[in-house]
Amino acid sequence: MFLEPQETMPQTSVVFSSILGPSCSGQGQPGMGERGGGAGGSGDLIFQDGRLISGSLEALMEHLVPTVDYYPDRTYIFTFLLSSRVFIPPHDLLARVGQLCVEQRQQLEAGSEKAKLKSFSAKIVQLLKEWTEAFPFDFQDEKAMAELKAITHRVTQCDEENGTVKKAISQMTQSLLLSLAARSQLQELREKLRSPAMDKGPVLKAKPPAAQKDILGVCCDPLVLAQQLTHIELERVSSIHPEDLLQIVSHMDSRDKHRCRGDVTKTYSLEAYDNWFNCLSMLVATEVCRVVKKKHRTRMLEFFIDVARECFNIGNFNSMMAIISGMNLSPVARLKKTWSKVKTAKFDVLEHHMDPSSNFCNYRTALQGATQRSQTANSSREKIVIPVFNLFVKDIYFLHKIHTNHLPNGHINFKKFWEISRQIHEFMTWTQVECPFEKDKKIQSYLLTAPIYSEEALFIASFESEGPENHMEKDSWKTLRTTLLNRA
Repeated sequence: MFLEPQETMPQTSVVFSSILGPSCSGQGQPGMGERGGGAGGSGDLIFQDGRLISGSLEALMEHLVPTVDYYPDRTYIFTFLLSSRVFIPPHDLLARVGQLCVEQRQQLEAGSEKAKLKSFSAKIVQLLKEWTEAFPFDFQDEKAMAELKAITHRVTQCDEENGTVKKAISQMTQSLLLSLAARSQLQELREKLRSPAMDKGPVLKAKPPAAQKDILGVCCDPLVLAQQLTHIELERVSSIHPEDLLQIVSHMDSRDKHRCRGDVTKTYSLEAYDNWFNCLSMLVATEVCRVVKKKHRTRMLEFFIDVARECFNIGNFNSMMAIISGMNLSPVARLKKTWSKVKTAKFDVLEHHMDPSSNFCNYRTALQGATQRSQTANSSREKIVIPVFNLFVKDIYFLHKIHTNHLPNGHINFKKFWEISRQIHEFMTWTQVECPFEKDKKIQSYLLTAPIYSEEALFIASFESEGPENHMEKDSWKTLRTTLLNRA
């Protein structure tokens, strides 16, 4: 289902304090100075009510680089560094930044202004520091790292006396290397990890032995399970980075000749998070369908309804949606005799919150309420906001889709990228929340490693629980039996 981005979105929270100011206005900060447009003068950058809305790529790059009396708004730094990769690879942008630095250094050296040269060098190091902290993985590329070393070598030449600039560069480089090493280890770990085992069930007998453990044998408290799901969500979503999310835009931008092809790489964090949603949905369906007795299936459905409700109360909308999706899968939804015994009032409320009509209006209202609660929260429990990731991705997609990258005059439509950046920034705010709940390794191990049925096995188990009721179901059951007998 395609979604239209909302005109009214929740206010962005303050996050990445070293990078983003208290607003996303795009205006210069008081006392930071002003800078004209690019080589063509201020006309290369267009402002509206003090807000930068468009400009040529060259002018936007020049607007990024500090001067003796100017330092770019930190909100602009984040937004431009995030969005620029759609048009130019990070190592090429870094090379251009280095070139602009050299040009300014030469002017200051010609005037023999040592004090101004030191001030300029300090600002360049500050810009590089903010870049390496916000987007450290731009420097995984050898070309980018080479450009970084070249720039830092140039700016240290004016710092022979007290070494303050050298010290700042050394600290920045050390932090960058630690970030890159951590990411590399995480990717290696993800490659080794496998998805939960897919249990296809015995031939023509998908039901497990009665003694086999199910989720209720591991955790029978809906709140505790919701808390453990929230733990897993926050652990997985915290490994998603802003540039990962912008790849969604980059991958779709095939018509743009200047698209940054280097960004089209396998994004482990996005794949892992998307897979988690699917696995949770299938786990819910498996837990319901594998139960032999109707009374116990009824209890299992009611348990998951309560878990989803607790997820909603916590602000964990992604797990809530995954659970609802699992219960709405055909093998579960068709169990009419079982559902007839379920007290469905609570489930109806949950489905109301996730009603797709009017672009998921009910969900967005609930999300906005959770966001406002998070912004005024005094405890970590109240700060949790985990949006439905699939819907968030679609919002970013449609922001990109309905707004062009370039305006008729050739300028980059920076107004579009302000909004994409704002929404990604807000998402990153939510990912930084520390989970306040105590971790239960036993429950998490079950959630992450319990075998889940294939779609075929789910239907077999479902038909074994409640036989086919119409011609379509009878044909499906007959086809399944024939397929399995032929395999045997």
